[in-house]
Amino acid sequence: MKRIAVLTSGGDAPGMNAAIRAVVRAGVEHGLEVFGVRRGYAGLVAGHFTPMDRTTVVNIVHSGGTILGTGRSEQFRTLEGQHSAAEQLALNRINGLVLIGGDGTFRGASALASVGGPAAVGIPATIDNDVFGADRSLGFDTAVNTALGAIDRIRDTATSHELLHFVEVMGRESGWLAVSAGLAGGAEAVFCPEIPSELDATIARLRASVEAGKRSVLIVVAEGYGEGAHALAAYVGPRLDLDYRVTTLGHTQRGGSPTAIDRTTGATLGVAAVDALVAGRSGVVVGERSENIVETPFEATWSRSHEVPANRLALLHRLG
Repeated sequence: MKRIAVLTSGGDAPGMNAAIRAVVRAGVEHGLEVFGVRRGYAGLVAGHFTPMDRTTVVNIVHSGGTILGTGRSEQFRTLEGQHSAAEQLALNRINGLVLIGGDGTFRGASALASVGGPAAVGIPATIDNDVFGADRSLGFDTAVNTALGAIDRIRDTATSHELLHFVEVMGRESGWLAVSAGLAGGAEAVFCPEIPSELDATIARLRASVEAGKRSVLIVVAEGYGEGAHALAAYVGPRLDLDYRVTTLGHTQRGGSPTAIDRTTGATLGVAAVDALVAGRSGVVVGERSENIVETPFEATWSRSHEVPANRLALLHRLG
């Protein structure tokens, strides 16, 4: 192996730049030529490769987003687009590819392999934390802390005005963000796809707290729950006889400087991905599980689910 390329795809996640930096520097350490692919799969189809070395990744580890850009390519979803991407990789004599993203990114990598693409290794990066094979995806820890900061501030004003406040966090169909931020922020209730809906019981419990003198109630809602926070608030608010507000955090959770955990995870997995390619392995995602590096086949990242553990859900129920 002489030439490798790295790309970021799908939603941006804090820590992607730390992973890019590690891939480039580990590649140089192995004596490889390293290239960056601009704008994810769209750039791969168009052949947007740029040479990278140690100097091109200076002072990026603290930055959010991705210096390579990202996006979703409708052209790459077609067989013609996949062949074009494979041809561009061959023309540029790329022997290995590191892909940083979520399960959609790894579906793309599997499709690329089916049309003759080079060896490929993935790094899980999504604030949703829904990629099977890793305890924690890049960006998740930063997103939780961003949501937590907002929750702390919202609680201040909710308490001052004696409000019922709903905070909607991202996560698609996963409740990892909602459960983690809700637990850390001391939310009175959390609603997410993994928890069976017990609305009436939850309302009764919250009403008892209000009648006992509680001045405010804060509820965290995953965007994948039911019809969302606004619909839930319209149902719950009148039944608690409290004035209510809804805050949707949205894309604020994707941006910002990555936490120490996301930076070190990016560094660790970036090196592990290059090491795997050099060792001749392909079609796998590198991740950390119980502090150990593990490799998971691409297909398992979307055919198996990374669920919020039952003990975390039980703890949430006991403390709510």
